[in-house]
Amino acid sequence: MSTESDHELPLTQHLRELRNCLVKVIVAWMLCAIFAWFYREEIFGFLLKPAISALGAEDARLQAIKPTEIFFTYLKCAVLAGFVISIPIIFWQFWSFVAPGLYKREKKFIFPFVLSSTLLFVGGAGFGYTYVFPIAFQFFQGFSAPFVESAWTMGEVFSFTTRMFLAFGIAFEMPIVVVSLAMVGIVTPKKLLEFWPYAILICFVLGAVLTPQDPLSQAMLAVPLVTLYFIGVGVSYIVARKPAEA
Repeated sequence: MSTESDHELPLTQHLRELRNCLVKVIVAWMLCAIFAWFYREEIFGFLLKPAISALGAEDARLQAIKPTEIFFTYLKCAVLAGFVISIPIIFWQFWSFVAPGLYKREKKFIFPFVLSSTLLFVGGAGFGYTYVFPIAFQFFQGFSAPFVESAWTMGEVFSFTTRMFLAFGIAFEMPIVVVSLAMVGIVTPKKLLEFWPYAILICFVLGAVLTPQDPLSQAMLAVPLVTLYFIGVGVSYIVARKPAEA
């Protein structure tokens, strides 16, 4: 291991470093959320566009059935947007915290990890928003009946969109997880490749859990996850520790 980590740090120092990282993350998140608050209506309209389109009518509107629903939904919207904006800082703090436990050659990958983690999260959320959200909302809208008037509330629709948005963003971190496991020597790239049947099963289970209960949207998450898994395995062959290092 590199000279910086040849000695063990006391637990209190690790906790102090963790606290400092968490403080920086929270401050960055709050500042970005405050910034997003000034554009809350634009952000909310963008996020809810797939749901509005699924309702059919050009003048379709969501309902607010509580006096505080509009305010708190906009507040949650600003918090979500602040989280997305501050993602590079969050990942940077995370990788900075684990860096002391890495080998010197592995520390060179911190910036690529931060960049790729950010792009994968944004790419996953964007993929879900563009291709899966419209299908999901159309699926639920298809259950309307002549004697039932669809009156989706803004709070419920936003909550559903947020869960899907975060689910796709986090799920697309698959290559980072795979490469990280190989880099620290927990598993070898060969074992990861041999694990492929179970990995495919896990990806389809995640697709079933994280998406609405229609086969198309489930497959639209599971298939990219399988692809990302094999990409992660391929990258792990390049960056994984050699047997002598492990």
